[in-house]
Amino acid sequence: MPTCSDLVDNRLMAPQGQYASEHAFKAILTSLPNPIGGEFGKFFSLSALNDPRIDRLPYSIRILVESAIRNCDNFQVTKDDVEKIIDWENTSPEQVEIPFKPARVLLHDYTGVPAVVDLASMRDAMKNLGDDPNKINPLVPVDFVVDHSVQVNVTRSENAVQANTELEFQRYKERFAFIKWGSSAFKNMLVVPPGSGILHQVNLEYLARVVFEKDGLLFPDSVVGTDSHTTMIDGLGIAGWGVGGIEAEAAMLGQPLSMVLPGVVGFRLLGKLQDGVTATDLVLTLTQVLRKHGVVGKFVEFYGEGVAELSLADRATIANMAPEYGATMGFFPVDHITLQYLKLTGRSDETVSMIEAYLRENKMFVDYNQPQQERAYTAYLQLDLAGVEPCISGPKRPHDRVPLKEMKADWQACLDNKLGFKGFAVPKKEQNKVAKFTFQGQPAELKHGSVVIAAITSCTNTSNPSVVLGAALVAKKASELGLEVKPWVKTSLAPGSGVVTKYLLKSGLQKYLNQQGFNIVGYGCTTCIGNSGELDDSVASAISENDIVAAAVLSGNRNFEGRVHPLTRANYLASPPLVVAYALAGTVDIDFEKEPIGTGKDGESVYLRDIWPSNEEIAEVVQSSVLPDMFKSAYLTIRDGNPMWNQLDVPTSTLYSWDPNSTYIHEPPYFKDMTAEPPGPYEVKDAYCLLNFGDSITTDHISPAGSIHKDSPAAKFLLERGLDRRDFNTYGSRRGNDEVMERGAFANIRLVNKLLKGEVGPKTIHIPTGDKLNIYDAAMRYKAAKQDTIILAGSDYGSGSSRDWAAKGPMLLGVKAVIAKSFERIHRSNLVGMGIIPLCFKPGEDADTLGLTGLERYTIHLPSKIREIRPGQDATITTDTGKSFTCTARFDTKVELAYFNHGGILPFVIRNLNKK
Repeated sequence: MPTCSDLVDNRLMAPQGQYASEHAFKAILTSLPNPIGGEFGKFFSLSALNDPRIDRLPYSIRILVESAIRNCDNFQVTKDDVEKIIDWENTSPEQVEIPFKPARVLLHDYTGVPAVVDLASMRDAMKNLGDDPNKINPLVPVDFVVDHSVQVNVTRSENAVQANTELEFQRYKERFAFIKWGSSAFKNMLVVPPGSGILHQVNLEYLARVVFEKDGLLFPDSVVGTDSHTTMIDGLGIAGWGVGGIEAEAAMLGQPLSMVLPGVVGFRLLGKLQDGVTATDLVLTLTQVLRKHGVVGKFVEFYGEGVAELSLADRATIANMAPEYGATMGFFPVDHITLQYLKLTGRSDETVSMIEAYLRENKMFVDYNQPQQERAYTAYLQLDLAGVEPCISGPKRPHDRVPLKEMKADWQACLDNKLGFKGFAVPKKEQNKVAKFTFQGQPAELKHGSVVIAAITSCTNTSNPSVVLGAALVAKKASELGLEVKPWVKTSLAPGSGVVTKYLLKSGLQKYLNQQGFNIVGYGCTTCIGNSGELDDSVASAISENDIVAAAVLSGNRNFEGRVHPLTRANYLASPPLVVAYALAGTVDIDFEKEPIGTGKDGESVYLRDIWPSNEEIAEVVQSSVLPDMFKSAYLTIRDGNPMWNQLDVPTSTLYSWDPNSTYIHEPPYFKDMTAEPPGPYEVKDAYCLLNFGDSITTDHISPAGSIHKDSPAAKFLLERGLDRRDFNTYGSRRGNDEVMERGAFANIRLVNKLLKGEVGPKTIHIPTGDKLNIYDAAMRYKAAKQDTIILAGSDYGSGSSRDWAAKGPMLLGVKAVIAKSFERIHRSNLVGMGIIPLCFKPGEDADTLGLTGLERYTIHLPSKIREIRPGQDATITTDTGKSFTCTARFDTKVELAYFNHGGILPFVIRNLNKK
């Protein structure tokens, strides 16, 4: 089997491994002997620094130290930068800026397509500036996994995978052809074809190196990805996190990521999980604990004897949800369990031996059989795993955990509560409503809380054999007792890789999942990203006509409003076994301890405890069914592609031939009329408020990925170009077309805009006229009149997926600044990357306390010369009503100020390459 190194590592370019004699740290370049003879290679030895501060550093920070040393050229990375990181205990509280150059970049198709669109457009811009367009090429390896294109169109069929794949290739042929063109037009880009799996699971099982070897130099694998759940790889001891697509493009082009040296929260785990408790229960518990503590912008590093009790898959589940608990990383250093997993997934003994030798020698390996040296952390937390209990999270946020035993009471409270994250404001007299309808010729009914979507999906859980096989055992026991999921529940199983299919078949349990409707529908992101597909018309009508609060239960990581499906207002995250259980129950309005899940074929009541497998049962099936050869055979096909992919005929030109009539791929306007010199800071004067938001506006609110509503500006645009409604597809699939995406900005049907005084939906007030308009139409009126706009927001603005279109869309609408109580880390960076000013209210202040209605006109007072602006400085904002208040301009580093000076990160990169 060709290794990942054979296929990928030849893309890594100089200067890695080609260090001139003047390298600042040449004195610590050390050989790593191979015990069977010769050497594995050379490496920059942290031990050779003879600096006692290294031993107190968290393992995650040691990776940053090594990267800075290796990349130190005293230009992009300086000796002072290295010293800042080594002195982490003293410097991290001071919010110092450091550069970081990841070893590689990870893309998926929803963000990868716009990234390649931008690269192609940048080539055109270079040509227009009179320079060589081929200067635009990735300088670090890019792993591009095409995984977000699986729509759950066909379910409950043994031919679902083939049927859905054929539909997707018909629908996405143009996008796929563009990706394939990019894989040959740009250097250093490996494309994993559609149908291979979810990028994070493919990354974990196949792409991850843990330690790179290039030209005789050894160094730790590290990665930034254009999906926030890139953090899943932290469970394998690889430093990885999500960045905006804009930042990723800059990293691909050799720019260091500028970041604030993070604090590190040490999280000690004790004990072990009790019987019946899953890794999903644990991660939902940790998410709630860490959200409460507050870890935004920080690394979380797990340690303690409890870590040794967690499988690698369990660790990856926890690391995956770092965005949900707010951390940049949820990091597990490499130990013996990591090495066992590498062998299980087909890495060679020699490779694993090299990895262990390197990490031990360079102070990056944890051996729980030896006394542990005390490390310094910014803060300390602790959890006894024995105290974790079964739970789910919802109905609208991942960190709203509900213990399973309290779920029925919590659901009733949600019906009663006023409209909000934990409320639907259903009047008492309406709460017991029954909507009767006919489904495929048989009588059916829905109530508030009825489950209409049940999906075993998402990288969070389908990479974990214990919970997938646990779900299959639940299905088996239920089938044997005569229980059956109602046919109107849209059930699906979307594994993160082909390995899952192999071990389900080996175990003999797939047939029981099929019997309950959980047929495999495809390999990729489905329900969790909003690719739920349509509900049956009869179900959709019953929900809409009776205003039913319908539920979805999914083994995913995101359940924000409008994300899973427009018609499921209640969305709960649960372990795969609980997904099957709720599908069988048909409702979330149930107390599993006291109420039966159904009636068996013998007429007796069946409870959840009757169909729930023990930990020993699950472990036995995992041990006998999950085998190394499965990983080898599953990934052997990646290099060869699949017949539909291989049949795509694409041009070989280095410049892309844009089709002006395409509704999938369109040349963006970012570089139109671009000058060789930067434009400098812009003035925001007498700006109108386009939108006035409260707290927790997510990137799903700002730039939804799901279906295109029939009455939206994007739908109107597509209809005008001759598309039928059934061919609209999703916003996520059309991210390569700026004309669609700018119309999709703020198109979430659950959007709450204070300017509308209680009305929900994607509209706003055009303040000069008082007209209520679609947000896109209002923004175009402002632009036509050359009037700037700003956005007011509460806390956690931009939380959720690391979605570059959540910054690109507002920029195209003409938004010049966002004034919020706080920002999600990646989204704030994306705003800067697109030239939008992020401003934070001072502590204790917000739009309400300052008496701002959003009807005012706003002027932002910043210096007109970039050299007079410093990171984090105050800015005074005045209104035409006489109010004045001070905000913090969230340009956090000097590099971000440089981006602002150029009008964004991509113009900055082009101008810098143009000067060389």
